[in-house]
Amino acid sequence: MNLPILISIPHAGLQVPELLQSNCLLSREQIIEDGDEFAFDIYTPLKDKVAAFVTTDIARAVLDMNRQENDLRKDGVVKTHTCWDIPIWRSPLDEKMRLHLLERYHRPYHRQLTELPRSSDLILAVDCHTMSAYGPPVGPDPGVERPQVCLGNAGGQTCPVEWMEILKSSFQLYFSGDVSINQPFSGGYITRYHGDEMPWVQLELSRGDFALPTEKHSMVYAALKEAISKISNR
Repeated sequence: MNLPILISIPHAGLQVPELLQSNCLLSREQIIEDGDEFAFDIYTPLKDKVAAFVTTDIARAVLDMNRQENDLRKDGVVKTHTCWDIPIWRSPLDEKMRLHLLERYHRPYHRQLTELPRSSDLILAVDCHTMSAYGPPVGPDPGVERPQVCLGNAGGQTCPVEWMEILKSSFQLYFSGDVSINQPFSGGYITRYHGDEMPWVQLELSRGDFALPTEKHSMVYAALKEAISKISNR
């Protein structure tokens, strides 16, 4: 039986839309570095194990599903620079193209996140990410070793505190390293925006080499299964 969970994976995609490929300056390696490396391998196998699943093939460097539409920063929703401050486009994208990307990819992604819980008996939604093992210069924690798992609920706004403690203890059963809540990340736009619709948690998994991606997948699935069992029986 599938877990009553909605899984969102916004940063696993590597594709640049065909109409933008000739204008893109980034190599495949730079596109990978701007996204959530290993997220596809860790989280995509959950598709057949959960009740609802949403992802995108579009690279984060092109369009960030975890940003609000009016985020015009250079690392905003339609980006001009990567998170490493590398220019993305030969020629700046105009407003018409920005609106096209939002309408074609961003809005449908968020419509799914809103509509799926209405048609399913979902208990929890999880926005799935990976993070560098040490805070990069552009992060909130430069040079600091990060936990193996970070669970975020926007400081208590998007998921009950009791559920967060259950999730933390469940992940601690399968991960030998630290499991934190809201440090260094408390949740992005997806978690905060859709957290008014149902309980949402942002899951950040370290890209440290403590386990292979396939092993991390098994550990994540086991932890989520454990947590849902405990939450359902409360």
